[in-house]
Amino acid sequence: MSEGIHFESERETISFDSLLTAKDVRLKNARRAKVRTVRHQICGIAIGLASMLGAGLSTGTVSAQDTAPHRVAVVDVASIFKNHEGIKLQVAKVEADLKAYDGELKEKREMLKTTAAKLKQLTPGSPEYSALEEQFAEMDSKLRLDMARKRKELADAEARIYFDNYQKISEGVKLIAKHNKINLVLRYNSEEMDQTQGESVIRGVMKNIVYHDDALNMTPTVMTYLNNVFKNEIAQAGAAAPRR
Repeated sequence: MSEGIHFESERETISFDSLLTAKDVRLKNARRAKVRTVRHQICGIAIGLASMLGAGLSTGTVSAQDTAPHRVAVVDVASIFKNHEGIKLQVAKVEADLKAYDGELKEKREMLKTTAAKLKQLTPGSPEYSALEEQFAEMDSKLRLDMARKRKELADAEARIYFDNYQKISEGVKLIAKHNKINLVLRYNSEEMDQTQGESVIRGVMKNIVYHDDALNMTPTVMTYLNNVFKNEIAQAGAAAPRR
């Protein structure tokens, strides 16, 4: 008797779909078909993306294989300006001219002070006062003009030093790079950070190049190139100098 009950229960479970109306069955089948369609679309998109990615990787691999690797070097321009003896001598000459002019300027200022002191001893509006006042104004005006002219002259001389020598450095870098088949030369700063100096720390943090192999450093070779250039210039200047 229990088997019959179990059998009927199982039968009812098995034949449950038969109790659905024809409309319900159609809706159920439509939903299943829609799910299958969406799955097929997702699979198609995934396959398409994989194909595109694979093609891109393949193209990149082929390009990397067909193209020769680039050669890179670095140069510390600031160190060259700071340490090259020829450049240092040129800058020292400008600094010596500035120091000598400061001595002349001090003397002229003392003369102005003396004239101003004399003016205080005279009666304003008197002929002597007016004449000395005019002389003082002329001296002051001339001194200011001379100062502006000399400062510009020294600033131009210093700018010319850096301009001319940078052209020499650039030419040396170009020649050395071409000779060694180097495609790119980057400027870097070899200065070590000083923790006690804020500006030094900032310069260190802002360095464009974080690391490079020492073998990539072109700076010593450029220094040697500049030495030869300066020697040739000195020799040419000596040859062009008139003989007595």
